[in-house]
Amino acid sequence: MSETEENTTHFGFKTVEEDKKVELVAEVFHSVAAKYDVMNDVLSMGIHRVWKRFTIDCSGIRKGQKVLDLAGGTGDLTAKFSRIVGNEGHVVLADINDSMLKVGRSKLRDLGIEGNVEYVQANAEELPFPDNHFDLVTIAFGLRNVTDKDKALASIYRVLKPGGRLLVLEFSKPIYKPVSKFYDFYSFNILPKLGKLIANDSESYQYLAESIRMHPNQETLKEMMNNVGFEGTEFFNLSAGIVALHRGYKY
Repeated sequence: MSETEENTTHFGFKTVEEDKKVELVAEVFHSVAAKYDVMNDVLSMGIHRVWKRFTIDCSGIRKGQKVLDLAGGTGDLTAKFSRIVGNEGHVVLADINDSMLKVGRSKLRDLGIEGNVEYVQANAEELPFPDNHFDLVTIAFGLRNVTDKDKALASIYRVLKPGGRLLVLEFSKPIYKPVSKFYDFYSFNILPKLGKLIANDSESYQYLAESIRMHPNQETLKEMMNNVGFEGTEFFNLSAGIVALHRGYKY
């Protein structure tokens, strides 16, 4: 393999230089930040709320604990965790994109959530937190946008306390062929058109559809988590595998 090939990665279906992907992904999320919540509701027909509720239910988080909501965007999970951990606990909403963080901060403050939440602009591959610090790390619909997923998973493992756990909520591979065919049609024909109609941005939503197809499937992601040290790793298929929740522990 040539040096050029070694330093390239996927941006949707395109092949780009690794050091350019962060910038390209940033442009996508700068573009969609203001309409992100509205588009989530429209594109998933509100089902994303059920997926996130299931994630909360699987977290095992308790009062007084520390949570990192990585790639937390507009803060849906942070809002829930903030209420669960209470004043004795602490939640960090981290995202690499400052536009998403600004929308999240504004939304959570409007909900009256301030005291136990911190906002940090951070790259998942090089988390700026101490070793063995968090009881829980979640990354919802963010891992597929990370350039080096193995490096990010290792970084997450480092900042988790022994006994801590990681939850990865992400689009995955449908487990039934009819669902897969419908999903492909919806993703590549309907989704970009809705992006154009609602957010005036079809290209970003074309990328999102492509990025989902390039993301590792359920078993591959489970193996990647195991390879960096996670144990007891398992996944739950949601909506026939359109989305999967992976959970792993640091012992």
